[in-house]
Parts: sequence; C-alpha cells; structure tokens
Amino acid sequence: MQNSLTINLSHSSADESWSEHTLYTQQDNRITIHTPDTDNALMRIQKAGRQLAANGLLQPHLEGPDWGIEEQWAFAQGYYSPQHREAPLWAAEDPEVVHELQSRFIASDWVRNIMNTSPEDLSPEELITQAARFLSSASDHIRYEYIVGEDLLKQGYVGTYHVGRGSDRPPAALVLDYLPDGDDTLPISVGLVGKGITFDSGGYSIKTSEGMLAMKHDMGGAAYQVGALWLAIRRGLKKRVRLYLCCAENLISGHAYKLGDILRYPNGTSVEIVNTDAEGRLVMADGLHKATVDDIPVIIDAATLTGAAHVAVGNEYNALFSMDDELANTALACARDETEGLWRLPLESFHRNKCPSPFADTANSVATKGGGAGGASNAAGFLSRFVSDDAQGWLHFDLSAAFYGKDMAAWSAGGTAMGIRTIARVISDS
Repeated sequence: MQNSLTINLSHSSADESWSEHTLYTQQDNRITIHTPDTDNALMRIQKAGRQLAANGLLQPHLEGPDWGIEEQWAFAQGYYSPQHREAPLWAAEDPEVVHELQSRFIASDWVRNIMNTSPEDLSPEELITQAARFLSSASDHIRYEYIVGEDLLKQGYVGTYHVGRGSDRPPAALVLDYLPDGDDTLPISVGLVGKGITFDSGGYSIKTSEGMLAMKHDMGGAAYQVGALWLAIRRGLKKRVRLYLCCAENLISGHAYKLGDILRYPNGTSVEIVNTDAEGRLVMADGLHKATVDDIPVIIDAATLTGAAHVAVGNEYNALFSMDDELANTALACARDETEGLWRLPLESFHRNKCPSPFADTANSVATKGGGAGGASNAAGFLSRFVSDDAQGWLHFDLSAAFYGKDMAAWSAGGTAMGIRTIARVISDS
C-alpha cells in the first residue's frame, strides 16, 4: 500500500465484487470508506482507520463533502497508535471545525501518550510536572503548587502518602488553578480530582505478572482530568477550575503500607487496609476531601478504579456513579453530545457501609477477590465518605474504556482518551 493516499467517504456499500462486510476499497491513489449502515457509521470509519494504519498507510488525506466533524474524528481515533501519533490531514476547511479537531487531537494525544509511557520514565513527580507544563500551554492563567513526600502528610494527603511510601520515588500531589482572564477573585466553580498511580504492583496484595503488565496506565484518571481541562480551556472555558492530582507508585518495600494498617483522614474517617491493591480509592479520598473543604460546588473525579466496573460495562463505556440525579443526567447528556460511551451504575448511601471493619470506620475493600459483589459501587460508596454528607454536586467516573492491552478492531493497544470530551463538556455545562 502506498504511504500517502486520499481517503473518501461513501454512504453506499462497496460494489458487488466485494464482500458486504468490506470497510474500504482502493482504486489507484484513492481509498473509499463505505458506511451503508448509518447507525454504525462512526464505528465502521474508526475500524477502517485502524486497518489502514495497521497496513502501513502514512499521511492519510481526508477529502470530500461527506466528512463531518465526527466522521473525521472517528477516523483519527482508529488511525492513531503509540508509535504513529500523527493526525490525518483534515477534510474540514471551516477554521472553527479545524480548531476543534486539532484541540481534540492534541488533548487526546497527550493523554494517550502519557498513559503509554514506561513507568520507569514517569515517576509521580514527573507526572505532576508534565501535567502542569501541558496545562500551562493552554493558558497563561494557570497557577499551581507541588506537594511532595513528607509534606503530603503535613498537609493531610494521608492516602497518597501511605500508598506511595514504599517507593524510592516519593508520592506527590498537584493543586492547580485555571483562572479565566487571570481573575483570582472568582469563586471556584468546578473541582477535578484524578488518580495518578504511576505503577501499581498491588503492594503486598501483589498482582500476577499478567495483571501487573498494563499497570503503567493506572494514572489514567489524572491524565484524563488534565486532558479534559486542557480541552475545555481551548473551547473557551470561563469558569474557575481547581485540579487535584494525587500521585504515587504502589510498590513493596520495608517501608510500604501493609494489610491491617489503619489510616486516619483529616475528616475523621479511619480506614483499615484489607487490600493494598485497593489503593486508588485511598489517594482519591485525599483529593475529594480537599475539594470539599475548599467548598467547591461541583466535584468530578476520574480513576481507573475497579475491574468490577469493566466487567459491568465492557470496553465500550466508562462507568458513572453519582447520588445527584440532575448532575448525573447532565453528564449522560454530555456523553451523548460528544458521542462517547457512558453508563450509570448504582450508587446509594448504603454503599458507604459495604466495606465494614471491626477496627475502623470502614475498610478500604472487602477481603474477597475483585472486591466481591457490587465491587464498583462499593468503591464509589467508599469515596462518597469524603464528599458532603448528601454527596450532591459530585460525579465519579470509573474509566473502564481508558486502556487496551492489545490492538483491537477500532483501537490500537494503549490508552484511548475516550471520555475526555465528556468530562470537558461537563466542566463547561455543569
């Protein structure tokens, strides 16, 4: 196949000499992607993009009047891979459409690339440094603070400190403000909290090699929040937003946290550790508590938190949890508008008590493989202890569709960034 080809889009099937399942056909220097099934058109385009990339196509040029913005974006998502991070040449000529496509691509490329980075090259401190640098490229009105090592404990980041204390590379947190027009008198409208576990061995509840292989992506929640905020800023965000990234390596050493330890958070909640591999909720509790103390009316967290959510919704959706029906409906509407998969799973106040402990207010999980029945809801219930009592104004995204361990029909192996558009729109619309 030639390295540079023009890509057209057709809403009719390939001619009868081809299989009815043919995604694209080629004639001379022109490829035509066929989308006769309008209900499944975007997925067909994305799969065609993945096939063309796998077959060695370089520098695709999208051409013709049928390439709408979502069709172009679907192709770009499939065409992307960790070793070929190029955008196609867009068919769009409207400057606003080009700006939106380029903004999506830059944000998603940053998210996907940093999720694919070797954990040796991405310590907690490196993650927060890269996050602050990337967000500063979107606006001159970014202010931030790094909190590292022992200072975390002094400032009440109990979970982040203890989860990361087993590593030679210290845990770290980033607190970053986006100030529209540089106005620091504006009240904070939205708080974003991201899980930044740069590598997760499971700690003393150690994972298998197979289960550990992809754990460089366990900082996906932090990456998503950075990408979403960057995209929202590029779309003209006029709200003040505060970002909290809680970052650590979950490793084993003589200084690592242990089963049976009890952590005591600044809000008075004591937590018994019954599974050191349920570490994400411990670091997220820090960010949620800080956002609540800062009296932020809308708090959105994102984390690659539970395998249970992935079992429930599969590869095509992220999972949403909330006790605020109106805000949850806003998030679901945003996902539909952004053509991203999002599914709401159960969360009630009783889920706060699904991880009982005889020694503390709660355990961080249950001593059952996978967290037991309803594990994703129980994890969300644990998090709800660190927001307001009625949990209004809070959304929890469990990022089930954030990463693939191998090439799929529509996605390359690695991070996907599927969901950052939804969060970016929620930031603006909530």
